Amino acid sequence: MSDGFSLEGRVLFLSQDPELLKAQLAGGERALGSAALAPLRDRVSTDEITPAWACYYFDATLARYCLVGLAGGAVEAGDVQRGGFEVLVAGESFGYGSSRETAPFSLKAAGIRLIIAASVEKIFLQNCQNLGIYVSTDFGLLPRLLRGERVETRELLLGLDGLARDVVAAGGLFAYNARRLRGGVAAPPPSAPPRAMTLVEKLIAAHVVGDRGELGVRSVAPGESYFVRADLRFSHDYVTAMADSLFRQGFGEDAQVAEPESLVLFRDHLTLLGEALTPRHRELKLYDHALELKRAQERFAERHSVRLFDEVAGPSGPRSYGICHNVVLDELGLPGTVIIGTDSHTCTAGALGALAFGVGSTDMANAFLTRDARLRVPETVKVELVGALLPGVAAKDVMLRLLASPEARAGAFRARVLEFGGPGVASLNLDERATLTNMAVEASAFTGVVPFDARAAAELSARRGVTLSAGACADPGAQYAAVVTLDLSELEPMISLPGDPRNGMPLREAERGGPVRIDIAYGGSCTGSKATDIDAYAAVLGAGLGAGLRVAEGVRLYIQLGSLQIRRYAEERGYLELFERAGAIVLEPACGACIGSGPGISTREDEVTVSAVNRNFPGRSGPGRVYLASPWVVAASALAGHLAAPSEAALPTGAQS
Repeated sequence: MSDGFSLEGRVLFLSQDPELLKAQLAGGERALGSAALAPLRDRVSTDEITPAWACYYFDATLARYCLVGLAGGAVEAGDVQRGGFEVLVAGESFGYGSSRETAPFSLKAAGIRLIIAASVEKIFLQNCQNLGIYVSTDFGLLPRLLRGERVETRELLLGLDGLARDVVAAGGLFAYNARRLRGGVAAPPPSAPPRAMTLVEKLIAAHVVGDRGELGVRSVAPGESYFVRADLRFSHDYVTAMADSLFRQGFGEDAQVAEPESLVLFRDHLTLLGEALTPRHRELKLYDHALELKRAQERFAERHSVRLFDEVAGPSGPRSYGICHNVVLDELGLPGTVIIGTDSHTCTAGALGALAFGVGSTDMANAFLTRDARLRVPETVKVELVGALLPGVAAKDVMLRLLASPEARAGAFRARVLEFGGPGVASLNLDERATLTNMAVEASAFTGVVPFDARAAAELSARRGVTLSAGACADPGAQYAAVVTLDLSELEPMISLPGDPRNGMPLREAERGGPVRIDIAYGGSCTGSKATDIDAYAAVLGAGLGAGLRVAEGVRLYIQLGSLQIRRYAEERGYLELFERAGAIVLEPACGACIGSGPGISTREDEVTVSAVNRNFPGRSGPGRVYLASPWVVAASALAGHLAAPSEAALPTGAQS
């Protein structure tokens, strides 16, 4: 990377006012002064930087689609690329959401060399560092750059830990690792004296990679940076082709994956695309691109002898083996391990007492060879759960409440671990714990984790037909950045208003203005298609049938099965027949509508969806409005035709056991 930064192009301020944004893109110089004084957009998600449909590309084509997903339609294809912008300025939580590296890649391809924002999300920030994009929270740099001053590199690296600073200074992760593999740089030495550690700190300490490849140090502390050895690596069909391309560019066409037995691939995100093609899909020939992503993944798997959880034959045609997160949770992940995946919801596996976190394509491409990933030891927030959930209230409600909490709004969870503990955890089964960890990333957390206790060990042992024991927990006296207490018995059904998972409120408050009509009810995704979620749909729909009800006229209810194992679970209990009698449409295992690539997406702006997925960013599941809710509320709303809580007849007789 060059020594310092001077502005040769233009500055793009992501203004809240769409007209100011359009004026800048059109080249109006007077718009610059107005935009610099106007409020900036907060919470710009990776779905808005590169919409799901743009992620079928993984080359310079992405420059054309940079920022086209921004709410308000202010940016059209090619606008940023044509504008000659070098600096992008935004508000809080820039890069919120997915781990897709296509987002920073598109910015770089469009000419952006420096991002200045009030705060930047952890995965997005690391992806930028890996690609060699400068990121700063110092708004004092702007007037200097606009005056023509040159900002020194050391100023752009302020606040970065040693390892991140070295990666950015080297020009990105590949350049850094090239030196590292030649022995040109040494691993950061452990500096923390022996201390009481949180669960994640203990897992990191056990997996730190030393200079000679040795594993483990006595102790780590927040703020230190290391490479940690991954026990399980995985990638899915949306990302494998890009990671493979970067792998070959970085290490050569003959480079081989190290320890291929610890790497698995999934075809799960795009398998249902052909059943829900939109005009946009057809215009851009995205189905053809999806097939090429499939073929690229197959070639990579064959070339490196890597296991691919591909489509399998079914009675009505091919189906996915399962959603990657569900399969890792139920079949592959182990307590006490480190799990990395090219998806931000990799943190789902934290329910196993594992350190599980999402990485970008560059991180994974490097991990193909090195087997490790870079991280900064995060602080931990303890979420103390007490009491037990009332019937009809679920872990999804816990997370929607937590996301809307003052602590979340104040940024208390950003880049930290959410460690769920307390006596209330024992009342939650493994699937419900996985909902907590799955949605930790929606709180801007680094990951979520739950100690692997006797209950979790017994449940997972039963699923896998093996004997597993309880795992590690935090040391007595471990230091937490904060402690948040939630009384589960006080919670009620929640919803999240369209636009952001953090827009949570009690369902009863949303109903005060009258019924909120729905067109689509979607019970699926890694968050809403686990066995316990399927139980909830069945309970509500079964009670509805008993009362002479079916899915309301004009409503489409989709229930998606998370994996073949979960499908068998539903078959054995007669759920599939029950769903059909109730008027639901059962979908085979896949991600689908959650990522805008399957049945259940909206096709018009005036369509309203209630969904069990984890994200409702603008445009992510179609142009309509999406409310987030628990499986209980999704099914009850489908019967009512509007947002609704389940009837008393549908509820179990006691709290979850």
